[in-house]
Amino acid sequence: MIGYYVHHQGAGHLRRMQSIVAHATEPVTVLSSLPRPAWFLGAWVQLAADDEDAHPRGVTAGGTLHWAPRHDPGLARRSAQVLEWLVTARPSLVVVDVSVEVALLVRLAGVPVVVAAMRGDRSDRAHTTAYDLADALIAPWPEAAPEPWPRSWLDKTVHVGGLSRFDGRTRPAARSVASRHALLLWGDGGKGHDPEALEQLQAVTPDWTWELAHPGRRLGPEEIWRALCAAEVVVTHGGQNAVAEVAAAGTPAVVVADPRPFDEQLHTVRAVREAEIAVGVDAWPDAAAWPGLLRDAVRLGGTGWARWTYGDGAARAARFLDLLASRPRRPALGA
Repeated sequence: MIGYYVHHQGAGHLRRMQSIVAHATEPVTVLSSLPRPAWFLGAWVQLAADDEDAHPRGVTAGGTLHWAPRHDPGLARRSAQVLEWLVTARPSLVVVDVSVEVALLVRLAGVPVVVAAMRGDRSDRAHTTAYDLADALIAPWPEAAPEPWPRSWLDKTVHVGGLSRFDGRTRPAARSVASRHALLLWGDGGKGHDPEALEQLQAVTPDWTWELAHPGRRLGPEEIWRALCAAEVVVTHGGQNAVAEVAAAGTPAVVVADPRPFDEQLHTVRAVREAEIAVGVDAWPDAAAWPGLLRDAVRLGGTGWARWTYGDGAARAARFLDLLASRPRRPALGA
């Protein structure tokens, strides 16, 4: 049995779990305060929210943690639910994507932890604790584009490459278009969701036709795949899942870093830029820069994405988890 904790913020953690679990042979139970999606047919432990207190206090416990507000009743119930499940289910391991506090709680109960690693500066006390205690780290980027981590972390890291729900798909046959076609693929927040910024982008690129995919215009998975493959260039933020989906399609891209804690997206953008995989921009550019950025992306092409994704990242992650979960447990003394 594998436990899989899914953080409730954003869609990326849930989507990554969906991709990996589809390839797992070991039974998986998901633990999350997210509501169970209709498409998930496996076991699901509905956790209490950990932010019931409208005025949280002492959330970092003196800088040792990220989120542990004092006297929050939801946090206490949530911790009890996790521990109760660990005692009852006796999982071989728990994947944590992502929470320093859940990783610590699970490991304190004596259960091996696999942490879903994130790019960015993770040298703070809380991340260092979680990455140190992990039995393994799963990195959804290639080994050729590593983070500057301590050797102790790198030695237990499994680099599975870009990990996308579209891994292994074949691009549809190219279709001719009357004008250049670009896709803006964006998540919550940032300039890519700002109507004024989008108007400026379209105004300075009159020879391009734009398709938009963001929280204000949500597309289903099949529509996203079609749009990725139809575009001559994709403009996207530097989130792990968005970058992996562009990589799966192999479409030329401009990848823009949205501000995120620990500079996560900035590290991803710099990695794809230094590897000459895509055009990487550290922040949303001035409007006048867009025509040149799109030309640079077309010139660079999309073949470099083969250096970012192995084409089976989710399957690689699932095989590793199955192997780790199947290891024999050491018998108790005297057994």
